Amino acid sequence: MKKTVSVLFMFAGILFAICLLISNILATKIILIGSWAAPAGVLIFPIAYIINDVIVEVWGYQKARLIIWSGFAVNIMAVLFFTLALVVPAAPFWQNQAAFSTILGSTPRIIAASLLAYLTGSFLNAFVMSKVKILMKGKDFSVRAILSTLVGEAADSFIFIIIAFAGNLPFNVLIGMILTQACIKTVYEIVILPFTIIVVKWVKRVEGTDVYDESISYNPFSINQI
Repeated sequence: MKKTVSVLFMFAGILFAICLLISNILATKIILIGSWAAPAGVLIFPIAYIINDVIVEVWGYQKARLIIWSGFAVNIMAVLFFTLALVVPAAPFWQNQAAFSTILGSTPRIIAASLLAYLTGSFLNAFVMSKVKILMKGKDFSVRAILSTLVGEAADSFIFIIIAFAGNLPFNVLIGMILTQACIKTVYEIVILPFTIIVVKWVKRVEGTDVYDESISYNPFSINQI
């Protein structure tokens, strides 16, 4: 049987990957939010979690798992081509190699921290969203959206900050960055929640689907189950 792909699902997956790529590039800059330091990726990365929520809510955990691994593959591809572009000799008249390397030449440690944090946080977000939807019998989307984001973002922030910066920054700064990222991302979710609810209701109506993940495998590696 030939499988069809929903245009809205495909668009959500593309937007998810775009948010990941942009956030990883922005993360090379550290900004101050009040008195707290945080990677500039916090400006866009929460949108990826919101999209994750929408995908789980409408199409279920199995579709979210596919999108999460697709985003991971896109990130790996980006790292490989960024590295290739850095290795290839620059034209003699081009004087911006140092700046180019600063923005796109992440160290292996930063890359490992980013990828591990992304996978852990995204899957936790999807898992909590899916399980709580079943427990709440589909009611109170707002509660599970905020709860799943809080769990996922906290795990993501903790793993990334510790792996990427431990030993290079004071302990109090690390804790501040973790708390700042988790709080900002969760507040981001809360502020944009009314819009997210509108989008979820609209997509459910257009797609004619509202999946409940009963009797499925939550194994992140069961990507054949879509």
